[in-house]
Amino acid sequence: MTTTLDQELDAVVARLASGDRAWARMTLVQRRDLLLEVCAAVAAHADEWVRIATEIKQLEPGSALTGEEWISGPYAVIGYCQAVQDTLVRLAVGSDVLAGYPVRPAPGDRLAVQVLPHGAFDKLILSGFRAEVWTTPGITDRELRAQAGLGQRTPERTGGVALVLGAGNIFSIAPLDVLHQLYAENRTAVLKLNPITDPLAPVLRAIFQPLIDRDLVEIVTGGPEVGAALADHPGIHAVHMTGSEATHDAIVWGTGEQAAAAKAIGAPKLAKPITSELGGVCPIIIVPGEWSRADLRFQAEHVATQRLHNSGSNCIATQIVILSSDWPQKDKFLAALRQALAKTPARPAWYPGSDVRVRSARRLHPAAEHVGGTPERTLLTGLDLTDANESAFSTEYFGPVLGVAELPGTGAEFLDAAVATANERLHGTLGANLIVHPKTMKVLGGRLRAAIADLRYGTIGVNAWTGIGFLTSRATWGAFPGHTLADVQSGIDVVHNALLLDNTERTVITGPFRPAPRSVLHGELSLTPRPPWFVTNRTADHTGRLLTEFAARPRWRALPAIFASALRG
Repeated sequence: MTTTLDQELDAVVARLASGDRAWARMTLVQRRDLLLEVCAAVAAHADEWVRIATEIKQLEPGSALTGEEWISGPYAVIGYCQAVQDTLVRLAVGSDVLAGYPVRPAPGDRLAVQVLPHGAFDKLILSGFRAEVWTTPGITDRELRAQAGLGQRTPERTGGVALVLGAGNIFSIAPLDVLHQLYAENRTAVLKLNPITDPLAPVLRAIFQPLIDRDLVEIVTGGPEVGAALADHPGIHAVHMTGSEATHDAIVWGTGEQAAAAKAIGAPKLAKPITSELGGVCPIIIVPGEWSRADLRFQAEHVATQRLHNSGSNCIATQIVILSSDWPQKDKFLAALRQALAKTPARPAWYPGSDVRVRSARRLHPAAEHVGGTPERTLLTGLDLTDANESAFSTEYFGPVLGVAELPGTGAEFLDAAVATANERLHGTLGANLIVHPKTMKVLGGRLRAAIADLRYGTIGVNAWTGIGFLTSRATWGAFPGHTLADVQSGIDVVHNALLLDNTERTVITGPFRPAPRSVLHGELSLTPRPPWFVTNRTADHTGRLLTEFAARPRWRALPAIFASALRG
């Protein structure tokens, strides 16, 4: 590293240290006002954000897939800002942060806080979807409410300067992580962008200008040497990263023989706290039931979405489908899945290294199916859950490769075996999905909720992709608790969590089994058509733009246009 770069980074950290002292003097109302300025700036620069994002991801102009960039970009950040500012208002006047949020018992002496729907707009726009944040066992209702607020309960006790190492795949991750450091951890932050996202630097600087002007946030670019220098800088008090387990371990332990020696004696190279979100091998458990042809087609699209959203370059992308070998409709479902994978709109496997990972998966699985749609889309069937060396269970492909494994049994017997398999055989604990027919749910009764409690994952989706947990600002996002620096898997701690809850364990998302109008015809309480995050949605770009505009300025008269666009999808 050059002397000039040393000096530049020293100056950045010094400004943020000064900002940390100024942050300590700010009232909650002032902090809320700054957050609203950021929210307004996101809305003002949303078009430019999405334009640059689609160029980075090589999407065709006007593609419906642009909806992904609206929804997982400015929409997500605006929603988070709106939710946190509401929490700050409550803390500022000394009211209960959880007033109006139902809290009920959950299995295993836990509590479940319903965070979605929250308000009339959620009930309409996300009709039929629900999200709960579950606490760790033993937390009482009184403790939960007393601790809500995290660093904003004592705003004068700031935590110094944090380094945020930004992700390169989903472009709201980095700004959300910065805001989490400010408002949950009570720290100022320097954001080191992933080089993939460097073209977005001017937009992000414009968005964060109210915070940059007050020395609360800085944004830097550059190669790995810049991130390494900042991580080791004595003025940086904590590090947060989103990325790969290999990158995490290189930061914490070093590389090569140095890392092995450091791990052997439990002496990490990084002598400061580090939190992380690192992905993993995410499962989707298909609980056997009696499904119609329309059900098979829709849920095949659902699974294809969970793999192909962002061309598979998602830490929460489903990688392993767990099926019952005794399900009479197994072959029909697999046929529908092949068709959905092939017919989903083509897009480049844009994330660096995707082609290498696909070739590696195919080389290790000679029977891999090239399902069509794009040259990279790959289906691996017949994976052996008893094979301790099966790479698909331990390697995150981060690309359009989907595996299928089978277990015997039906009903609760199959569900229990699938949960145990997901816990024990798959690497990582970020998210797990279940698809269950409503009639099967009734038969399972309390066994389903018990199975959810048994799953050791940070977000669990039932008939709803766990990616919705990422978009639900009041939900928590991160690995299941318990990982260590030496065995980090999907990471340590959580982000988002706009209610600023302490002692959280997981988020549970539930959704409708069918889209409207079939949901209504079959008695499900949901008016949601094919969701805009589905890769098969024909109007996702238009709906995503409308949802982003609505998040920035919620109003009743905007709803008809959103519903009309959603129905055409």
